[in-house]
Amino acid sequence: MFNPFARIVRARVLVAGIAALLVSPQIASSQTAPFEIYGILPLTGTYAFNGSAERTSLQIIEDTTNKGGGIGGRPIKFVILDDASNPFTTVQLTNDLIAKKVPAIIGSSSSAACAAQLPIVENNGPLTYCLSPSIRPKAGSYVFSACVFVNDLSAAMLRNFRLRGWKRIAVITSTDATGALFDQYYDKTVALPENKSIVTVAREHFGVTDVSVAAQLEKIRAANPQVIVTWTAGPPFGTLLRGIRDAGLDLPVASSNADMTYAQMTQYAQFLPKMLFFPNQAGVSAPVGTGAWRAAQVSYFNAFKAIGTRPDSASSQSWDPAMLILDGFRHAGLGATAAQLHDYIENLHGWTGIYGVYDFRDGSQRGLGGQSAALFQWDAGKNDFALASGPGGSTL
Repeated sequence: MFNPFARIVRARVLVAGIAALLVSPQIASSQTAPFEIYGILPLTGTYAFNGSAERTSLQIIEDTTNKGGGIGGRPIKFVILDDASNPFTTVQLTNDLIAKKVPAIIGSSSSAACAAQLPIVENNGPLTYCLSPSIRPKAGSYVFSACVFVNDLSAAMLRNFRLRGWKRIAVITSTDATGALFDQYYDKTVALPENKSIVTVAREHFGVTDVSVAAQLEKIRAANPQVIVTWTAGPPFGTLLRGIRDAGLDLPVASSNADMTYAQMTQYAQFLPKMLFFPNQAGVSAPVGTGAWRAAQVSYFNAFKAIGTRPDSASSQSWDPAMLILDGFRHAGLGATAAQLHDYIENLHGWTGIYGVYDFRDGSQRGLGGQSAALFQWDAGKNDFALASGPGGSTL
């Protein structure tokens, strides 16, 4: 017997089924769409060698995280914006991300770029993890700084030089933010009681676009130093090295951790000094330590080995910050606000990364102290960076 009601029910079921087929892919798509985390890096311009290496680290973390199931059942995606090594562009991109209401930003990398970001985000966010060691965010701010503070890097370097008997030091720095900040921290470090035997015999400066530093190096030669300390990054570092070679200054040279890259060592191989040092975090060139710290480093180096490359200082600078931010999202959820991420990291302690065991409760906004700093020397024969000091610049 004909039942019109049954026919209507069947039609409704059919329509519902079709609707489900039409809607469910959209639901599935929204649930599995990548969760975007934004970064600002110098992919072009003066600091491109840093930004490119930092981006590679983020890509490895993204791939590894997604192979492990992502976060909250969703894959992640680092969206990297290029500030072209220009602080004005950094500010523009940061303001764009503030308008977008993103909870966190990784980068930028240079001292100048991070200093330009600082006043924009320090009070209200987004949580911003600067990848330069040179800035000093105020305690409790929304800004964190990767790496050991440059003051601690300087202290480790001078301590090791003093222990080697090198007490007559010539300093030559660039006139940009990188060099200017180092000048301030160097003055504070050399004034410490432990460094009373150190004499700064020459103090010179040069512009980042200068093509010659011959006049400055002649003054340094006349001062008869035992070691030359320079602090700049990128092409200006190459200008200095050429100048030192051309001036015939056969002296140990130390430079910024930003210059501790294989790409630059290859590019400048023809005029590298016999003894070239870099203060940096222990473990950036090979696993050190024991326990969880060594395990984190082994995992880091193996991740790069898997893609047929080896990481250097620039590669390491974005690794722990990205891992910390991902941990923040794991704990607070993918809907976490800047305030929630900030509170998570601000109170974090006992967290182990490739740079060591972090404790953010000291108000330093970086979680690492001077004992995480060490000195490295370029070994041209092995084409690698060799550990040249113990923790804090102590002798090996």
